[in-house]
Amino acid sequence: MRILLIHNRYLQPGGEDAVFEAEKALLECSGHEVVPFVGDNARLDGMNPLMAAVTAVWSREAQRNLRQLIRETSPGVAHLHNTFLMISPAAYYACKEAGIPVVQTLHNYRLLCPNALFFRDGRVCEDCIGRIVPWPGVVHACYRGSRAASGVLATILTVHRALGTWTRMVDIFIALTEFARQKFIEGGFPAEKIVVKPNFVYPDPGVGDGEGGYALFVGRLTPEKGVETLLAAWERLEMPVPLKVVGDGALASKVAKAAELGQAVEWLGRKPREEVIGLMKQAAFLVFPSECYEGFPMTIAESYATGVPVVASNLGAMASLIDHGRTGLHFRPGDPEDLAAKVEWLLTHPAELTRMRKEARAEYEAKYTAERNYQLLMEIYERAIENSKRI
Repeated sequence: MRILLIHNRYLQPGGEDAVFEAEKALLECSGHEVVPFVGDNARLDGMNPLMAAVTAVWSREAQRNLRQLIRETSPGVAHLHNTFLMISPAAYYACKEAGIPVVQTLHNYRLLCPNALFFRDGRVCEDCIGRIVPWPGVVHACYRGSRAASGVLATILTVHRALGTWTRMVDIFIALTEFARQKFIEGGFPAEKIVVKPNFVYPDPGVGDGEGGYALFVGRLTPEKGVETLLAAWERLEMPVPLKVVGDGALASKVAKAAELGQAVEWLGRKPREEVIGLMKQAAFLVFPSECYEGFPMTIAESYATGVPVVASNLGAMASLIDHGRTGLHFRPGDPEDLAAKVEWLLTHPAELTRMRKEARAEYEAKYTAERNYQLLMEIYERAIENSKRI
């Protein structure tokens, strides 16, 4: 099968970019011809703001270039990851007018919420879900703290909801968790078109031994990631355990201060994936205190692959990805005392921690391997092809 993969890279590389590259490699290794069509938001640098806004709603350039690529390559299916900002939803129309079945992975909640997170003012927010015009996101400047930028996002959603872009132009949506699937259904997306396929880890990093004995946090140092809850929990620990923090962001100064005060916190900054995997293999457990719903955190899948259990907030995707008492523990979102209590429980139950390490690896082998993901992806492509014939 010749597969057209469409993705718009973000200014700061993240999980979606990694998933795009991983699926591309998986398909190519499985014998498929992959035709990439990639945009890059780095092109925004120096672009007129009005032109950028127009491009985000409908990029004629992307539509024109994609039409030409389709004529030259005749793909059997198109799989879109991200179209924001430089590619725009015009990509769907270029594919459908050529009769190509369209698959869209829903990596985040961008098509329901202007900031894609369902998070505002330090809490979960669903004010825009189900609204034809997501005006609360503009009023509260939910995208980058700017009403103008939020207005652009609201315009994209409003225009393409009115056009029926996502209901008419997409044959199959891929939600990363059942939780996400239900949110999109609640937001008006057709239930019969949404299937669940999680992300995967490729290649298999292998199991670590956890002999480093430390807790590990990997992620953006921003409020929605629960960084402040994490630091507050470490202040409360009666049995100190070293905490290694990998990442950077707006709250980096708070992490640095905690490290300076000798709270058993070590800030490592950003690290390449290979080093992160190495740190995971030596970690006793991963802490994932996110206070937003999340999509499908690759960090959790990678943690399972290395045999590392996860202590996570009992919220959104994390509520289903972590099996409490088997592959890790849940704590109340935003509650540092409960997080500290769960960490101390693990420290005083080494036999349980050892059992959880084995179960974490078993979870990876059952759900998040490349082989399992490839099988699901092929089934989705075949279903998209069948759906497109009915239109």
